Amino acid sequence: MSVRSLRASVLAFVMGAAAVLGMAQPASAAGHHYVALGDSYSSGVGAGSYTSESGDCRRSTKAYPQLWAAANAPSSFKFAACSGATTSSVSSGQLSALNTSTTLVSVTAGGNDMGFADVMQACVLQSEATCVSRVNSAISLMNSSLPGKLDTMYNSIRSRAPQARVVVLGYPRFYKLSGSCIAGLTETERGAINNASDVMNGVIAKRAANAGFAFSSVVDEFTGHELCSGDAWLHSVTVPIENSYHPKATGQSSGYLPAFRTSV
Repeated sequence: MSVRSLRASVLAFVMGAAAVLGMAQPASAAGHHYVALGDSYSSGVGAGSYTSESGDCRRSTKAYPQLWAAANAPSSFKFAACSGATTSSVSSGQLSALNTSTTLVSVTAGGNDMGFADVMQACVLQSEATCVSRVNSAISLMNSSLPGKLDTMYNSIRSRAPQARVVVLGYPRFYKLSGSCIAGLTETERGAINNASDVMNGVIAKRAANAGFAFSSVVDEFTGHELCSGDAWLHSVTVPIENSYHPKATGQSSGYLPAFRTSV
């Protein structure tokens, strides 16, 4: 066998073994130009280690977009996600990061459109009846106004990045029901909040599919690591208050990152 043939055989063996073992090839080999859009679940609020340039957007070096970029060395990487972002503020304030050369986009958005923070505040501070009523009002908005808001954002993303693979990520369920918590919200409140998360993810998944985008749920990854599980990857009510109900660094690395990676 010639040296050239031997090298070819070795290369084929290594590539085959990588495929069998599920080893990720560097994104730079595919020429990825990656842009991370979205709200606090993409910027990494709750994970700590925020970059000074990001200010109130609180972009974390431990957020899944930053972790994926560090591991895969894309040809370019723009981290535009920002705490507090809504579908409309993503469209108006983040899409300048996209262009016709963009090949990969990730995005989380929708929770702030439904008043996520207000819902959780009502549930923590007010009665069970008020909590459930506020959750049901949010679900009504999810079914009525959220689809159009998502469509507008997704259409704007596609217009700016016509060749990109777009991965839309969902939100985790917050609570393990019948779990280890002995104080705080009632089981009825926890169940209502989990149901709202399921409805939200269903709406997002459908609109993403209609736009031709990939949807990656994080529910499976977070199962067994919800609040009241004894091994939570989410903050409960905490200080600073903006960390409450957001993924910890482990939630980003072991929850969001694998969910994104499987859809790239």
